[in-house]
Amino acid sequence: MSKNVTPYKDSELGKKEQVTEMFDKVSSNYDFLNRVLTFGIDISWRKHVVELVKAGKAQKVMDIATGTGDLAIMLAKAGIDDVTGLDISPGMLDIGKQKVKDEGLHDRIDMIIGDSEKLPFEDETFDAITVAFGVRNFENLELGLKEILRVLKPGGSLSVLETSQPSKFPVKQGFQFYSKYIIPTVGKLFSKDKKAYDYLPESAAAFPFGETFNNILLKTGFNSSKVYPQTLGVATIYHAIK
Repeated sequence: MSKNVTPYKDSELGKKEQVTEMFDKVSSNYDFLNRVLTFGIDISWRKHVVELVKAGKAQKVMDIATGTGDLAIMLAKAGIDDVTGLDISPGMLDIGKQKVKDEGLHDRIDMIIGDSEKLPFEDETFDAITVAFGVRNFENLELGLKEILRVLKPGGSLSVLETSQPSKFPVKQGFQFYSKYIIPTVGKLFSKDKKAYDYLPESAAAFPFGETFNNILLKTGFNSSKVYPQTLGVATIYHAIK
């Protein structure tokens, strides 16, 4: 990442600990705000990720930074019988576990606490790995990607969904205004953590999106990677093969 963006600039904690604290605080209304702030379009983005995973005929999948489990649940509903949802935030996982239980998917989805930079799995464990709006929260991006590569089987895929920065007028200017003013304002109205919704757009703006991130994936050791811009470039899906 071009610069180290953290949720609490006056904190002495590392980014990993700050991100954990932030998501624990916002977990109770995270799903609601996510739907409101993306106008629900994030659901269609996740569906595209599921389609990519299904096209690769993956049977054993891990969703990193699973949060409250939206993508893990979608993967299981799409017919994948062995899904692991991993997150560093106990608060987000608690909500995710309840959602999995409510959906009757506890036999297909295992929700566990874990660190993306120290994955608790053997080499070549998973057919596919997904990360939705999570890689920009990695404390060490390269280390996290190398860990993902390690636990992927040869020929396995990594699908990353992340926000990006539109480049064309007037979408660029509209998105910048929305990120700088609307997201923090709405977040502060409804969130228990007033700083979280300053951090989220700030970290998105600092993320090396597009071909820059694609090149990082290739440099990390993936054999190929494709870029799929979403909704006029406000988000991007990266699909890399080991």
